[in-house]
Amino acid sequence: MANQPLDISADAWERWSPRPEIAPRFAREARENRAGEGAAGGKPGPEALLIACDQAASWGAWRQRIDGVQGGRTYRFSALYRTQNVAHPLRSVSAQLDWLDAMGQRVRPPDFAAPKSDTAPPAALKSDWQRVEYITAAPPEAKSVAIDLAFGWCAGGTVCWDNIELREEDAAPNRVVRAVTIYERPQNTPNAAASVERFCQHIEAAAQHRPDIICLPEGITLIGTGQNYVKVCEPLHGPTAQRLGELARRLKCYIVAGIYEREGAVIYNTAILLDRQGHLAGSYRKTHLPREEVEGGLTPGDSYPVFETDFGKLGIMVCWDLQFPEPWRALALAGAEVVLLPIWGGSEPLAYARAIENHIFLVSSSYDMKSFILDPTGSVLAEAKKEAPVAFAELHLDRKVLQPWLGDMKTRTWKERRPDIAQSTLDT
Repeated sequence: MANQPLDISADAWERWSPRPEIAPRFAREARENRAGEGAAGGKPGPEALLIACDQAASWGAWRQRIDGVQGGRTYRFSALYRTQNVAHPLRSVSAQLDWLDAMGQRVRPPDFAAPKSDTAPPAALKSDWQRVEYITAAPPEAKSVAIDLAFGWCAGGTVCWDNIELREEDAAPNRVVRAVTIYERPQNTPNAAASVERFCQHIEAAAQHRPDIICLPEGITLIGTGQNYVKVCEPLHGPTAQRLGELARRLKCYIVAGIYEREGAVIYNTAILLDRQGHLAGSYRKTHLPREEVEGGLTPGDSYPVFETDFGKLGIMVCWDLQFPEPWRALALAGAEVVLLPIWGGSEPLAYARAIENHIFLVSSSYDMKSFILDPTGSVLAEAKKEAPVAFAELHLDRKVLQPWLGDMKTRTWKERRPDIAQSTLDT
């Protein structure tokens, strides 16, 4: 029956390790050291599952096979975990689902549950507990699923697993975002406001697509005016935000656009985010400045905010940020599902790479590069051009991209990444 949890026996967990020499220590943690109520609000089981590493090579898991799976049905897996002395939990802590056929054979690469930092824990849950979750349709051939609650490669570290649950759902989530990108290159405009109005005409035309989000290029107040950063800069809540806010409110959509922001004596290359009510929902200050902008007196930003919208998590990059992998990785690790890229011009191959390597949707709007919408495979969903300046695409945020032999790379990539080596190399 949908929404009913499958039977996971507290006594059926088995200890597993690929080799006895690297097996960690397994134990069951007493109830008084645990969290309170379970993830679904039910009573906690008698004990939680502990794994401890005595050596750096240790790797192992608590494993249980769950029968009664029906192929094609949607299932939600969730669990809680708590770590001690673990520098890189995303790599050392792993919850894996292995779908099996009637003969007990794997029918597709395993799925990895991802941290759910946006999910509030139960009121009785201690703050040092974290949640992982994964929602997926079982493969058509699946008859059972093996759950591995794993830990390793962390000498002196421990993990405690609790409140493990697998339940059938009525349907898989299906968030659809209607995205628009615009191509426009104003020329010989008398001032910033006139250039902005050229973009506003296309925003009006985009109303037919009922967009959720519209992306405009970098520097829409500068392009075509022949002026400089000082002449066109303005405060965040200045005339450009007000004008775009009017359209965002009328179309009931989000709008992202690049301006030059003045704060006191400082000028930033900034992308602003207007919400469906026309309010300034946030901003991003370009962190990577090319030499030309430094010589023009701009100052770099110093953070990578991720914005909560009513359709999902949104990140913003600006132009030269495309050249560097770190800011995109930071946004993806913080949960960004769509990244908007106001850009003057840049490397199209890098745009494809950023979408693919971070498993995100990318919406760019440019003057000298393609204004296009990419999915997490790097496929072009839509492109705006001079002869067709408004391009529209639907982004299916919950669609699983399963690669043959590899599985869902959106969660697997972060599990197998090695930030510890990168950091230690920088520290030497």
